[in-house]
Amino acid sequence: MSRDALKTLFHPFATGIVDPPGEGGRVLFLGAEAGYRLPEGFAASLSAVQPLKSLHRALQGAGAEVAPVAAGEGYDAALVLCGKHKGENEDRIAEALKRTRAGALVMVAGGKEDGILPLRKKIGKFGWEGDSLPKYHGVAFWFTRPEDVSEAVAKLAKVPVRVDGLFEAAPGMFSHDRVDAGSELLASRLPSDFTGHAADFGAGWGYLSVKLAEAAPKLKGIDLFEADYTALEAARANMAANAPSTPARFYWHDLTAEETRDKYDLIVMNPPFHEGHAAEPALGAAMIKAAAKALKHGGRVMLVANRGLPYEQVLAENFKESGETCRNARFKVLWAKR
Repeated sequence: MSRDALKTLFHPFATGIVDPPGEGGRVLFLGAEAGYRLPEGFAASLSAVQPLKSLHRALQGAGAEVAPVAAGEGYDAALVLCGKHKGENEDRIAEALKRTRAGALVMVAGGKEDGILPLRKKIGKFGWEGDSLPKYHGVAFWFTRPEDVSEAVAKLAKVPVRVDGLFEAAPGMFSHDRVDAGSELLASRLPSDFTGHAADFGAGWGYLSVKLAEAAPKLKGIDLFEADYTALEAARANMAANAPSTPARFYWHDLTAEETRDKYDLIVMNPPFHEGHAAEPALGAAMIKAAAKALKHGGRVMLVANRGLPYEQVLAENFKESGETCRNARFKVLWAKR
């Protein structure tokens, strides 16, 4: 998402079109990101919410009061910064409605690539008093929270999705409504004779960890590392439901910036390669390098990737041995030994 969306969000306050929340007020900031500058007169306390660990750490570094999930009620205003997931954007507005008082200001902003225009149209159908302002290649729109928001919350709040009748997921998570085909290919190649300690890097809602537990029932345990707090909580529930006898630990972790505490015999992963709307293979490369540091001597990494992603060179540079297990029309399963 463009940094411009942050400027768009605060622009109505900066221009005086909307009065900024004053001293003594409480403002909830959903989808918060670092890099904003509070306009003159914006004296209310700001409670930021950001479940993605890298963005959460950036907010902490900027001195913001930030949590991975929203808490509290009766806020005097809410700010909603939109991202690329339609369901997540709508859910943030539902969260703002639930946690603000009647008469509170709700300010929403995003870039056109975030779907801000259809979102504004959808919210406009509720008929709430408000307005909008385009700026910085995006749009900010705002409205006054009505007394009764039950119907709107019911329509906007994201509903957990049941995947394959076995897994809980939700909009905003990677492959939230189906098993990812790449992960499925990797799962079909997981070792059945593994008995050591494993880690799942970028575990998402836990599919690969569950499949590894099924394939190798004698493994000693799995540590799940995931940057998205909400996905990690889903993984916790999915492991409890589908692999209750497997020892598992869960880490809300930015693998590109934070080293793991322990060393592993096996790491499995389907590394992400998108940041916002743009493809960014460097994310996957950073996770491969993190895996090399987190493996015991002789440990192995197994990963799946789109066929066109150039991970072979990264594996060759960071591991003693590496190769390809299999491929299909879209994906390849790679391995490497420390």
